[in-house]
Amino acid sequence: MYAGPVIFVLVKSRNNSYIRDTNSQIMFDSNHFHPSMVHFPIALIAVGFFFDLYGVLSGKDKCLSVTGYRLELLGMIGTVLAYGTGYFFTSTMEGEGEVIRAEHELFATISLITVIVATLFRTVLNYLGKEKTRLKYVSLSMYLLSMIFILLTGYLGGVLVINYMIGM
Repeated sequence: MYAGPVIFVLVKSRNNSYIRDTNSQIMFDSNHFHPSMVHFPIALIAVGFFFDLYGVLSGKDKCLSVTGYRLELLGMIGTVLAYGTGYFFTSTMEGEGEVIRAEHELFATISLITVIVATLFRTVLNYLGKEKTRLKYVSLSMYLLSMIFILLTGYLGGVLVINYMIGM
């Protein structure tokens, strides 16, 4: 017998987030969204930077710089998704773990801003046809800064998982 559409509701409590259906049955624990998303921007930004660096330094292979740019775009999308899942679907902590979590969140915010700014700067350079000027080094420096902040954020996330048993 058809009972109508099932509506899913995000229930956020102090320690857990769950997706529930209208009958209040737990569908799955939404705390898993963030860990499943964070690895993509780390890999995409880091690998993309090295593609772009080699492409700029060699000066011959434009394909590497284009690949680096496309990975930067994908990394920006992944960064936005990872930040969003961390912001909306993870829990607060207590004690020393909360201090590390707050640092992780600070670096995640800085990473989000630097990745978006670097990607938008690069996109504007490409749109204006200025990617072959000296501004490409400014763009590459911004990409490097983005990568550093992404890696620091990932390191702090790893500290949370390993030292404070988050998700275990």
